Amino acid sequence: MTVELNFTHEASRRSWVESANEPTGDFPLQNLPYGVGLVPAAPGPRIVTAIGDQVLDLAAAGEAGLLPPAVAAACREPALNALMGLGAPAWSALRARLSELLGADTCLAGPRRTAVERCLVPAPLTTMLLPARIGGYTDFYASIFHATHVGAMFRPESPLLPNYKWVPVGYHGRASSLVVSGTAIRRPQGQLKDSAAEAPVFGPSRQLDYELELAAFIGPGNALGTPIPIGAAEEHLFGVGLLNDWSARDFQSWEYQPLGPFLAKNFATSLSPWVIPLEALAPFRRPAFARSAGDPAPLPYLADPANQRLGGLDLTLEVFLLTAQMRTDGVAPHRVSRGNFSVMYWTLAQLLTHHASNGCNLQPGDVLGSGTVSGPDRDSRGCLLELSWRGTEPLSLPNGERRGFLHDGDEVILRGYAERAGTRRIGLGECRGIVLPAGP
Repeated sequence: MTVELNFTHEASRRSWVESANEPTGDFPLQNLPYGVGLVPAAPGPRIVTAIGDQVLDLAAAGEAGLLPPAVAAACREPALNALMGLGAPAWSALRARLSELLGADTCLAGPRRTAVERCLVPAPLTTMLLPARIGGYTDFYASIFHATHVGAMFRPESPLLPNYKWVPVGYHGRASSLVVSGTAIRRPQGQLKDSAAEAPVFGPSRQLDYELELAAFIGPGNALGTPIPIGAAEEHLFGVGLLNDWSARDFQSWEYQPLGPFLAKNFATSLSPWVIPLEALAPFRRPAFARSAGDPAPLPYLADPANQRLGGLDLTLEVFLLTAQMRTDGVAPHRVSRGNFSVMYWTLAQLLTHHASNGCNLQPGDVLGSGTVSGPDRDSRGCLLELSWRGTEPLSLPNGERRGFLHDGDEVILRGYAERAGTRRIGLGECRGIVLPAGP
């Protein structure tokens, strides 16, 4: 499925919510992301849409008769799962209606605009929550640059394993420890073993790291035993957000053989509160990553001309670090890396299709993590493991501090956006988390 450009993407359109017209803002009329939050004077969690510095309460909008009947009931739910399950035609209908209600050219001053205004809440008064009930979480390894860098640290003679260019590698994460942006992360404890030690010890991780990733939210999904063909994969992709896959590298290097990540990964994963609809990103589609000469072509079940032509996403993704000392000194967060999602070896459609290829049933609200988004250059590496080369080349910060891995009090901030000449900039918001000391 390829989303065609329509009036919701027109760069010239403005919102009557003036803050949405700021050229560098994350949430213009052309974005309209979805989230779930607690808004003043409303009972329980509400589905909301961001527009400038405001959020639109979709439950209230539905009660006021402003939304298409087919989606109004789903928008009264306390999570996005029901809306995700309705499928692409319903998503497009809702997006078109919201664009009309919030557009300066389509919602003139009068009773209807007054009704919409009553459903608006200032964003700072809204407490954002996880956007969906997440029953399943799978993390992939879709950047060949990340896989090669990490492999070179542990297997310099053969960095990339033989299966990498054939199969989208992933593992099942822990859905219960997914947390919304802003949730503090306690340094985990576990088994770690120095290379010179005879036996492991139990204690706080000394090599705590972040991983810059994109989260893809599943839409309708598939019945158990029924694969999803690559040509239909994007019909099951609702939207994307930012994801930080916190990682204890010392636990990971000790425990990952023979079954892969376990306690090094499942103690916490942070998600941004906003889900950017895939339709909003239609102007930023690009060809899938160009494989090197000699690389194998994807197997037929992962090959599709449309996905090859427009399966990539031109998204800029950034990592900022704010240390405790920087916070005390009133210093702004320092950007430590900037990469682009277009360099991922496998597309989101290929990840989804491979996941369901054996009949595994994906469900509305499930999350697929892309794996660390890293590029070929040093400043595009999406984790400290790569940036500091496993701690041997510590990162130097402007205030003189150095980081091989994260210290207590460090705050990691992920940001993302898409921009291109002739379009409106689309922001992903941010995903942040501060590291607390280990518990007792």
